[in-house]
Amino acid sequence: MVQATELTNLAVDLVDVQKTYHNRIHALRGVNVQVRRGEIFGLLGPNGAGKSTLVKIMMTVVRPDRLIGTILGRPLGNRKKLAVTGYLPENHRFPRYLTGAQLLDYCGALAKVPKALRRKRSEALLERVAMTAWAQTRVGEYSKGMMQRLGLAQALLNDPELLVLDEPTDGLDPAGRRAVREMLLELRAKGKTIFLNSHLLSELEMVCDRVSILIEGLVARQGTLRELTEHTVEYRITAAGDLAPVREAVERAGGKINGAEITLGGHDAAKVNEVIDLLRGKDIAIESVVPHRFSLEEVFMETLGKAT
Repeated sequence: MVQATELTNLAVDLVDVQKTYHNRIHALRGVNVQVRRGEIFGLLGPNGAGKSTLVKIMMTVVRPDRLIGTILGRPLGNRKKLAVTGYLPENHRFPRYLTGAQLLDYCGALAKVPKALRRKRSEALLERVAMTAWAQTRVGEYSKGMMQRLGLAQALLNDPELLVLDEPTDGLDPAGRRAVREMLLELRAKGKTIFLNSHLLSELEMVCDRVSILIEGLVARQGTLRELTEHTVEYRITAAGDLAPVREAVERAGGKINGAEITLGGHDAAKVNEVIDLLRGKDIAIESVVPHRFSLEEVFMETLGKAT
């Protein structure tokens, strides 16, 4: 482990994370991940990419073969930093005989939250995740979505600086997923750092400041959504008339014609105006001019295709 101070701007700084299981499966093969303080960072990848293994290593549930780095400015496993980290594991399980309120009180006690404070927080968090009406119901009677809401509440009980969520919207309906997104944005506004592992790319796209694409135990791409989609920026011009008379001129300007649509790659507004003037000069009506860039799903599929 390298030494670091808490003055670093990185909440998570992991370098060369490696993990091989006993059956010689290389789960992680030298992963580098940096998460800035106060941002929502998304980790995505196909099944078996090593996402959950990386999360478990961060939370000291799994021991890595090799790792250089820090969490909240201190080496992994530092007790003070674990005490201000919230964690929601994938497919979590709670004692079925406890009520929701009892479960939060129990988890708060494990996190050494003072009794009066944890009861106050428990009540507020149960209300925040819309579970107040079920507070005195045993966990064994909860649906999957209700279990997920309770899991989110317990992850927030210690008022964490860093929140690590593994598939946080799993089992939630659309209204529940929206509520979680709103909660994450509220937490970011309060200066919290959120490390989010999810296979729901549309969810990540709506809340994440930066993302990392993990494929076969390696980081294939990492950056802001704008950085990841920069190479895909294009303008799509839809015309109402026959484009045959302007085909050669459009292609000289760098455009491609597909039916009634002209595609121009890049940010060059001058070329767009050139093509628009060209169409108007030939009395070809223009129905729309739309800027377009890849969605996160398209970037992911492109990256996966290249890796494969």
